[in-house]
Amino acid sequence: MTAPSNSSPFATSLRTHLAGSLRAADALTHVRLGGWVHRSRNLGGIVFLDLRDREGIVQVSFGTDWSSAECIALAAAVGVESVVMIEGTVVARTAATRNAEMGSGDIEVRATVIEVVGPAATPAIPVARGKGEKLPSEELRLRHRYLDLRRAELQQSLMLRHRLLQVTRRYLSERGYLELETPILTKPTPEGARDYLVPSRVHAGEFYALPQSPQIYKQLFMISGFDRYFQIARCFRDEDLRADRQPEFTQIDIEASFVQRDDILALAEGLIGALWREAGHEIPAHFERMTYETAMEKYGCDRPDLRYGLEILDFSTLFDGADFGITRAAIAAGGRVRGIAVPGAGSWSRKQVDELEAIAKGAGALGLLRVKKADGKYEGPVAKFLSAEAQNALALEEGALALFVAGADRITSPALDRVRQECAVRLGLVDEKVRRFLIVTDFPMFDRDPETGALGAVHHPFTAPNPEDMAAHPGEPHRWRALAYDVVLNGLELGGGSIRTHDSGMQSRMFALLGIGDPAEQERRFGFLLEGLRAGAPPHGGIAFGVDRIAMLLSGATSLRDVIAFPKTTTARALFEGAPTQVSPEEMSALHLRPEGA
Repeated sequence: MTAPSNSSPFATSLRTHLAGSLRAADALTHVRLGGWVHRSRNLGGIVFLDLRDREGIVQVSFGTDWSSAECIALAAAVGVESVVMIEGTVVARTAATRNAEMGSGDIEVRATVIEVVGPAATPAIPVARGKGEKLPSEELRLRHRYLDLRRAELQQSLMLRHRLLQVTRRYLSERGYLELETPILTKPTPEGARDYLVPSRVHAGEFYALPQSPQIYKQLFMISGFDRYFQIARCFRDEDLRADRQPEFTQIDIEASFVQRDDILALAEGLIGALWREAGHEIPAHFERMTYETAMEKYGCDRPDLRYGLEILDFSTLFDGADFGITRAAIAAGGRVRGIAVPGAGSWSRKQVDELEAIAKGAGALGLLRVKKADGKYEGPVAKFLSAEAQNALALEEGALALFVAGADRITSPALDRVRQECAVRLGLVDEKVRRFLIVTDFPMFDRDPETGALGAVHHPFTAPNPEDMAAHPGEPHRWRALAYDVVLNGLELGGGSIRTHDSGMQSRMFALLGIGDPAEQERRFGFLLEGLRAGAPPHGGIAFGVDRIAMLLSGATSLRDVIAFPKTTTARALFEGAPTQVSPEEMSALHLRPEGA
C-alpha cells in the first residue's frame, strides 16, 4: 500500500486527491477524499456511493471485508448532496464491473472511514439526472442556482471560461499589453444604451453611472503613454429586455497606440485562434473580409452567416414598367425590389410561405412577393406582372421559389435577412460543424433618422471617420465611412472596435455633427476626454470581445446564462438573491431620494 501522496496541487490537510481525478494508475493508493454524494445504492451486504467533486465522480464502496459495520451503516443512511469525507484505498475494478461512461470507471475506492461534514436537506432541484430526464424549469434552477451550479455541464462551462480568460491574459501579456483597471463608478456618457445610475450619498442630487464600457478611460491610458492596455472588463447596460441578453456582461477590452486597422485585426485573429485552440479547435489564421456595403447588399445584415448561400439580389430591373402597384410605388419612391431564389422551395405549401411572409412583416416589410417555377412555367400572384423577357432574366431553376420585398433598403434588408435565415434552416443548409469567421469593415460613420434627419453614430462618437471620405465628401458626413470593424462567426458578432479620433478639434466636430454643438455642453459632458486629447494623443485604436458569447459558443451551451455563474433572468431579475429589491425610506433618504408618490 502506497503512502498518501501530496503531489496533487489540490492536496490539503483534509484530502489527498480530487475524487474525479483518480485513474487506474492510482490503484493501491491510500486516499482521503471530500465531496458530495451524487447517488447511493444499498445492495444489502455492500453500499455504493458515487462521490462527486469538480473533477468528476468516483465510486466508493463499503463492504464487510474492508469497512466496519458502523461505517457501512453511516454510508447507507447518508442523503444525496450531503458533503462527506472518506478514507480508503483505490482498487482496480474487474472487467465485468468497469464503467466506460466515467473517467474513473476503471477503479473504485474501498472506504474504511466516512464522515458526514455537511448534511444536506432534500434538494429543491435534482443534481443527478437519469438518461432522458429533463432539467427543471430555468426559473426554478436560477432560484436555486447553488444547486444548479453543481451540475457537471455548468461546472465544465465555467472552468472552460476560466481557461479562456487565462489564455487571453497570457496571449496579450506576451505581446506587451498591460492589464489595467478602470473605474466602476463613472460619469454618465452616451454609448448607445441607458446607463445604470448610482445616487451619491455625500453629493446630494448627483449620480454616478456604471460603465457601459471602459471606452473613454482606455483612450486616456493611450494619452497617458501606456501604449498597450487590456482588461477583463465588467460592463453594464440598462437596455430594453431581450431574450438571452444580460444587463451586466464581461468583455475582453483592448487598446493600443500607434496602430492602424490591420494591426488591431491581426491581433484579434491571433487571440481568437488561441481561444479556439484552448477549446480543441483549429481555425484559419486569417479570416475572410467583407465591407459593410457588401454585407448589407448580399445578406441584408452586417454580421452575415456565410455557411450557406441564398444571397440577396436586386430584381428591380425585372419590374421596371411592370403594371404592379406595389413594385411600381416602391421604385418610384427611390426604393428597390430585392429578393432571394430558394432552390427546391417551390413545393412549399401556401401556409409555409405565409409563415415566411409573417417573418418579413415582423421585420418591417409590408409583404412578401413570391414566384415559383413548376413544369417550366412561372406561377404565383406576381408572375402575371412579369413580361416574358423579365421571366427569362429571372432564370429560376425548376422547382425553385423566388421571394421579393419592395421598398427602401432599410426595409428590404432586415426583412430578407430574416427570411434568408429561416429558409436556410428549413432546407437544412446550416451545418453546425462549420465555422465561417468574417471581419466586416468600412461601416458607415453615421446613420440618419428617417423621421428627423438627425445623424447618429453607428458605433460610438469616438470612432474616427475615414479621411478619404472626408476629403471626397467634405459637406456630406452621411457618406463617410468609419474606421470601424467587427469580427463575426456564423452570423454572430464576437466583437468590434475602431480606430479612434485622436485630435481634439476633430472630436469636437464629431460631437457637433451628432447634435452636441455647443462648446460648453461638450465640455460639460466630455471635457475630461477633450482636455486629454488637447494634451497630446497618439493615433490609437482597439477592439472588445464578448466573453459570455465566446464561452457559450466554445462550451456548446445554448444560452448565455449557462456560462455565467449568477445570471439575471430575461426580466433582469436575480432570482437567487432576490434583486432588484425595494429599500427602506431611511435608506432612500440617506441618498437624497424620495419614494415614488411621496
